[in-house]
Amino acid sequence: SCFSRHARSRNYVSESEVCKLESVPLDFGDYHPLKPITVTESKTKKLNRKGSTSSTSSSSSSSVMDPLSSVLDGTDPLSLFAAAADPVTATATTDSTRKKRDKDDSSAVGSDFEPWSSKRGEILARYTTTEKLSIKSNMQFFTGKATTTGSAVSEKVRTRLEELDDLEEGSQKELLNLTQQDYMNRIEELNQSLKDAWSSDQKVKALKIVIQCSKLLSDTTVIQFYPSKFVLITDILDTFGKLVYERILSMCVDSRVSLPDNFSPDSVNDTAKETCLNWFFKIASIRELIPRFYVEAAILKCNKFLSKMGISECLPRLTSMIRGIGDPLVAVYARAYLCRVGMEVAPQLKESLNKNFFDFLLTFKQIHGDTVQNQLVVQCVEIPLYLTLYSPAIDWILQCIAYRAPEVLLTEMMERCKKLGNNALLLNSVMSAFRAEFIAARSMDFIGMIKECDESGFPKHLLFRSLGLNLALADPPENDRLQILNEAWKVITKLKNPQDYINCAEVWVEYTCRHFTKREVNTVLADVIKHMTPDRAFEDAYPQLQSIIQKVITYIYDFSLLFSVEKFLPFLDMFQKESVRVEVCKCIMESFIKHQQESTKDPVILNALLHICKTMHDSVNALTLEDEKRMLAALINGFIKMVSFGRDFEQQLSFYVEARSMFCNLEPVLVQLIHSVNQLAMETRKVMKGNHSRKTAAFVRACVAFCFITIPSLSSIFTRLNLYLHSGQVALANQCLSQADAFFKAAVSLVPEVPKMISVDGKMRPADAFLLEFLCNFFSTLLVVPDHPEQGVLFLVRGLLNVIQDYTWEDNSDDKVRIYTNVLHLLSAMTQEAYIYHVDKVDSNDTLYGGDSKFLAEINKLCETVIAQILDHLKTLGKEETLKRQSQLALYFFNTILAHGDLRNNKLNQLSVNLWNLAQKHGFADTKTMVKTLEHIKRQSKQPAMSHFTDLALRLPLQSRT
Repeated sequence: SCFSRHARSRNYVSESEVCKLESVPLDFGDYHPLKPITVTESKTKKLNRKGSTSSTSSSSSSSVMDPLSSVLDGTDPLSLFAAAADPVTATATTDSTRKKRDKDDSSAVGSDFEPWSSKRGEILARYTTTEKLSIKSNMQFFTGKATTTGSAVSEKVRTRLEELDDLEEGSQKELLNLTQQDYMNRIEELNQSLKDAWSSDQKVKALKIVIQCSKLLSDTTVIQFYPSKFVLITDILDTFGKLVYERILSMCVDSRVSLPDNFSPDSVNDTAKETCLNWFFKIASIRELIPRFYVEAAILKCNKFLSKMGISECLPRLTSMIRGIGDPLVAVYARAYLCRVGMEVAPQLKESLNKNFFDFLLTFKQIHGDTVQNQLVVQCVEIPLYLTLYSPAIDWILQCIAYRAPEVLLTEMMERCKKLGNNALLLNSVMSAFRAEFIAARSMDFIGMIKECDESGFPKHLLFRSLGLNLALADPPENDRLQILNEAWKVITKLKNPQDYINCAEVWVEYTCRHFTKREVNTVLADVIKHMTPDRAFEDAYPQLQSIIQKVITYIYDFSLLFSVEKFLPFLDMFQKESVRVEVCKCIMESFIKHQQESTKDPVILNALLHICKTMHDSVNALTLEDEKRMLAALINGFIKMVSFGRDFEQQLSFYVEARSMFCNLEPVLVQLIHSVNQLAMETRKVMKGNHSRKTAAFVRACVAFCFITIPSLSSIFTRLNLYLHSGQVALANQCLSQADAFFKAAVSLVPEVPKMISVDGKMRPADAFLLEFLCNFFSTLLVVPDHPEQGVLFLVRGLLNVIQDYTWEDNSDDKVRIYTNVLHLLSAMTQEAYIYHVDKVDSNDTLYGGDSKFLAEINKLCETVIAQILDHLKTLGKEETLKRQSQLALYFFNTILAHGDLRNNKLNQLSVNLWNLAQKHGFADTKTMVKTLEHIKRQSKQPAMSHFTDLALRLPLQSRT
């Protein structure tokens, strides 16, 4: 009960001096803390012989030792693990070598070559159908039944021969009326069946599946789906080719040593060669041309096992085989597959690829032959649609030919196109496949060729689109730039179909933004609005319109310039579907936050961005996800932070008031506004150096009022509590004492509303720990808050203590007592003659009361109440299951008395000894902590004013746990 009367008298300045770290003169020499640290490199050597040991040698680039490395004796733990690893087993070696070889093979073609895998998705998405499809295949492949193989060798051989005879007849059934998704699922099942058959050593069954799949590539009954079918089935062929290659490769591993990366056929053993030949003989016996071609192409890489020239001899033969395929569409995809395999296994054999393409050019006129025309009539397919089916194949063939090709070859290709009467399909593929720099440098030549193209088959606007795509990647000659734009736009603007128009315009907008001023960009945007507004055509073109906006803000990121483009905001009005509109607004705001370096007060920017932010805010409803709300709020907050009216603080506050009315549904935005207004008040204080005039005092009170009326609208209770505290501190700093009291009272009255559990990152957590943290902050502020003349002594502290007393705490929680202990820290600080800190130009209670005895008596009464509460709680923890908590709390309270009490007082001294003994009584005290505490007391006793600690140390026994 005598805690406050006997609170230790503190001289904070001298205590601070004592606690400072000892300064030691340091001769830096070459050393400087910001110099780069020398990393010690650890090299692990392995010896590849029996019983070899791993040795680790460390080499450092400098004599200065990195402190982390010195702890590790120059070796880091990961290097040690690597060095101490077991000898690698043969299988692992094979696997790693194989992975490395695969990587090397693919890297024979550089990373600048766009792989087939990146085109798959686009083809599958583009070439779709609603018509019914069919698969003719052995039903056993779908059910996954395993074929039984005989045990005796002769029976096994006989069975295999019979199966091979059955390869192309067998129990064929046709699956009819499949939707596109069903068809894709069936193909996936076949792929899985192939893997299953292979893993269960049914190689003949695996071959059957591949043959059946290859046969599907001769079927063009649903012609518009053919490119997608090609993608799906060649996936299976690729899987088969890989399985066969790896199988033969695994047979080449002799005595745990695998083949080197660039092995020669001489190093392949006879068993592997025989197996390889066996596969080629099996494939050669397939009767039909298309499956025979595809399956052999799939295992083309296996020729490496037979002879050095195997692949270079095979490619011309396979190229010639394609001449036997009558359907030009089937033939061109076969050529594409051969190029694909050729680029993987022998990218250096360009002659074969070129021959393949020139063969295609020779048979090009077949496309317009009677057979094809009749087929298109039957399937009701128009010529322009039919020609687009060729694009993926021709694009791929040309990409393979054009890869790292000399300009001479590309020029030759252009000449051949001209000889074929500037065939549009071919010209389009040339522009898609050749390097953008090559196309851009000859833009005017290509425009001339496009003009001369025959319009009937392949639309000219697609050619201009392809040209535009190249010009987005590479720049044409400077003198031609305007003429190119005029020529292209002449054609584009005449397009009647809005979809055709927007597909082209989208591409050419980037060219315009790259090379021209806002005047040309404005003209292009105006033209797009003119074409897309009639009949609300824009509703079917949102992705392209979004792309246009994205391109404009990528190139024009100075927002004062962007919003001076007259047609930019009318362009935004075309986004009338809310979800799309919000996405576009998000893009614009992201660009603003990314590129806006300095704060702005430009009214054009502010009005436009407020409108955009309002659009985002108004899209929030009851169904909006929390993540979406968070993202929108972050963008709006980013904008609010970038707005500054300089010294015009009143205008700044008006902006915040307007923003509050506009963004009231997004809590994080309101929180940001409160912080911004508090910052504004503190800026005003800084400008006035703490001496407010009548005008600035009124302005600061307006800021405080803004916060006071905004905080209650927030839903998160801890956000409200912290903002009340923060805003109260700002009010106090600006000498608004009654307003500060109002904030603190509001915080006190809000504490009882804190729920038991709160949601943190989507999980429910007990609120006690958060409340404890808040109250400790609150106590630190209450030290400097002066008492209100009409409210009585320490009215805020009393009010808060009453609230804490009435709050329903968790049964197993000691937070209430921890809070009371912190209150003792506050009350002890309040009894000092001069407080540890003050608010500038605000008189705290140390000045107001001047150590008055009545004031100290009031503090004493509070101390008595609080200590009684703490001791009562310690008694309730005397049950067996709570003894550990009792020990921890007793030590916590002991430390409080040690730090803040005057232990020359006998009662307080005895209380501290009792607490020390209680902490150790039942063996739950941490011995290390007790020893360190006792050491601290002995150290303190050596200070002049602390000699009484010597007697205290003698009265504090250390008990062993036993």
